[in-house]
Amino acid sequence: MAKRGKRYLEAQKAFDRLTLYEPKEAIRIVKENAKAKFDETVEVAFKLGIDTRHADQQIRGAVVLPHGTGKTRSVLVFAKGDKAKEAEAAGADYVGAEDMVEEIQQGWFGFDVVVATPDMMSVVGKLGKLLGPKGLMPNPKTGTVTFEVEKAVKEIKAGKVEYRADKAGIIHVPIGKVSFEQEKLEENFKLIAETILKARPAAAKGQYVRSVTVSSTMGPGVKINPLKVV
Repeated sequence: MAKRGKRYLEAQKAFDRLTLYEPKEAIRIVKENAKAKFDETVEVAFKLGIDTRHADQQIRGAVVLPHGTGKTRSVLVFAKGDKAKEAEAAGADYVGAEDMVEEIQQGWFGFDVVVATPDMMSVVGKLGKLLGPKGLMPNPKTGTVTFEVEKAVKEIKAGKVEYRADKAGIIHVPIGKVSFEQEKLEENFKLIAETILKARPAAAKGQYVRSVTVSSTMGPGVKINPLKVV
């Protein structure tokens, strides 16, 4: 087991690790016990009763948080012609086509999100083995393969986050920074929770939300009552 730091251990003593808190109280505890010297990210983990080995139980999507994440993400757009101009006007950090493919193949990854128009996916497809493992491959389910380039870029810049259940059926999503006002973190959390509840696969059996935990980058997880996420 990894050795925990003094701040982490002190934070653990500030609350009951076995108690299932309501979202508001859990977020308050996380904020009060974030002691790192930087503005920590607040993240929520939803453990779901799904089997992602089955295609009809995989969950993936994206949502624009009402108060953003506190982080500005750089966007690379694969587009040509008018769509390339549209991307630049919308605030994309990098816009290109085959030239960008060459740079990435040479090891450049100076971006956080990749958007592509559908006609450019044959070009982007050449980067599958490089972008895929990093979770950067554009996908229609997350709105990153689209001709609505302006909308896609602006939403990402405004705080759009992607969510995806991993092999264990867990979804990790950032909901802001510890410096955010309590109410803003609560509202971001509420939207994420409502979105995940609505995404319940018809094939999922039994209790859907098994557990919910909120934590800061360097802090311990605080459990939320899965029956009171909204």
